[in-house]
Amino acid sequence: MLASTTHVIRELFVTERTADAEVDVMRAAAARDVPVVVVDERVARSLGDTVHPQGMVAVVDLPRTRLDDVVRRHPRLVVVLVDAADPGNAGSVIRTADAAGADAVVFTRGSTDPYAGKCVRATAGSLFHLPVVTGVNAVTSLELLREAGLRVLATTTAGEPLNEMDHALREPTAWVFGNEAHGLPADITQVADREVSVPIHGRAESLNLAAAAAVCLYASARAQRK
Repeated sequence: MLASTTHVIRELFVTERTADAEVDVMRAAAARDVPVVVVDERVARSLGDTVHPQGMVAVVDLPRTRLDDVVRRHPRLVVVLVDAADPGNAGSVIRTADAAGADAVVFTRGSTDPYAGKCVRATAGSLFHLPVVTGVNAVTSLELLREAGLRVLATTTAGEPLNEMDHALREPTAWVFGNEAHGLPADITQVADREVSVPIHGRAESLNLAAAAAVCLYASARAQRK
């Protein structure tokens, strides 16, 4: 079996051209007894969901990460997505969380599937770098994170300005982001320790989910590394 840090590859489908170009991958697959099936370009296109496939498709075991497992590692920065609907946005959040040094991303029940094709591509590989928890109850998860010592910060349009929270951001933090259109429901904001807003200095009404997450996560990353 060919394995990344958290994913086990069961089988590879590759075109002849890709097999010739990716010699190291082919050697690694052979060393780990991963079956490799050479297919033509037409079959490769049918296996993927992109217009221009890269010529390699893997059958991979989905990891089953539990929130308890994340908590046991004493995280300092966790992202929680509540009812996030757009897979492209969700994938971008995973990528940003990885870049900012977050310890995990949590998808609560009702959010998009982080393993859907569009989301996977938007992560640009970061899906393989950090734990991703799926299908959990939002309120229960936030309570567990708080019990583990993380401050729960909910992003809302009426919260405290982010640029006034440097001291608070030095603490272990769970950032909570809501649905792109509707934001966070009241039961979630009530569970949070504080509500936080990203200041808007121009005429835009708001930032989209991925942009807001980037601003908040890098604010935490900067504060925690001072």
